[in-house]
Formats: sequence, structure tokens, C-alpha cells
Amino acid sequence: MSRQEISDEEIKADLMYRLLRKHCWGAKYLPLDTLINWMSKQIIRDGRRVRRCVEDLTKEGYILLHKRGKAISLNPTRSREILEYIKRVLEI
Repeated sequence: MSRQEISDEEIKADLMYRLLRKHCWGAKYLPLDTLINWMSKQIIRDGRRVRRCVEDLTKEGYILLHKRGKAISLNPTRSREILEYIKRVLEI
């Protein structure tokens, strides 16, 4: 599988889609390092770019941090907005 250049919007949507598929809402969370390792295999400029996107999503309120920032989950209060964002960007 080759690496590809994709936009930050697509990275953010893919992050949220991966969390959605794993049913990581609220108190059920996924280790951030694991998620970054999965995504850095497909994206140019590796984990730093993914970490920056995670920080942006946290500031926007789409993602919740757990365990002092070492794990993340989707914010259940913004579920409708998250689903619309994923559908709009990834065209699912």
C-alpha cells in the first residue's frame, strides 16, 4: 500500500470514522498511539500531522481526551455533527 497526500479535513474525518467503527463514544476510548500508528502508515508526514489534527478536533469539541491525553474517544453530545462531518468529507 502506497502513501498518499490527503488533506487535513480527510485525516480528521478518517480519525473520527475509525473511532466510530470501533464504537469509541464517551467512556470507551482507544489509545492515541495505536490510532496514530494505523494512520501514519497511509499518510505522508507521519504522526506529527495526525497529532495536530487530533489537537484541532479536541479544540473543536469532537474528540474527548482520556488518561492525560493518551487515549481518545468521540464526544457523544456531538454525535449528529460527527456523523454529518464524516459523510460530507468521506462521501460515504
